Amino acid sequence: MKVWTAALAATLALGGAFAVPASAQTPAPPPTVAPAPWIAPDFAVPTLIEGPGFKLVPLGPALTEIDYRAYMSSIAHLQKTFTRSASWPNDQITLKDAVVDMETEAGRFARRESFAYAVLTPDGLRERGSVYVYPSKVPGHDAQVMMWVTAADYEAGFDAELYTWVKGWIARDWPFRSVAYPGRAIPWEQWDAMVAKSKGG
Repeated sequence: MKVWTAALAATLALGGAFAVPASAQTPAPPPTVAPAPWIAPDFAVPTLIEGPGFKLVPLGPALTEIDYRAYMSSIAHLQKTFTRSASWPNDQITLKDAVVDMETEAGRFARRESFAYAVLTPDGLRERGSVYVYPSKVPGHDAQVMMWVTAADYEAGFDAELYTWVKGWIARDWPFRSVAYPGRAIPWEQWDAMVAKSKGG
């Protein structure tokens, strides 16, 4: 027994088979820290907001029909002032397409990827427009906020009213330090160039 004990001690002293492997002796590297979320995980995202003559609620399947009616009533207006594209809205969009879009928006909201709101009349029977709160595509901004109103509401002057109100709401109730308003505070052409530059274009 004494001979075996002495041999074992010698083996350990020489770093033999019973020694701890070198890989186990090296401290593990610190875990990779995930990028900070674009919005704090403990921030309570607003889900019902009362405004002067309107209210905001998250877009979702329950609002499909009134959302569909709103943008389909204003195709040319939105292509010119909001999307600057013939891809949305267009007269080929079906109600079935609209359901998929609403499900997508609701999923993004639930996952806190982006937040899309319908701007409804106080009784909730008509949509006057939409407001979108997205992570910014351009460095230096925490978020980008966009919005549209129907052609009829635009003619009634509601677009300017909504923009002024939304800026105050975002500044007051959201945790952002710098917010971009493409197509408004930043002209579309300038914003497009900034996005392209951020992509290395």
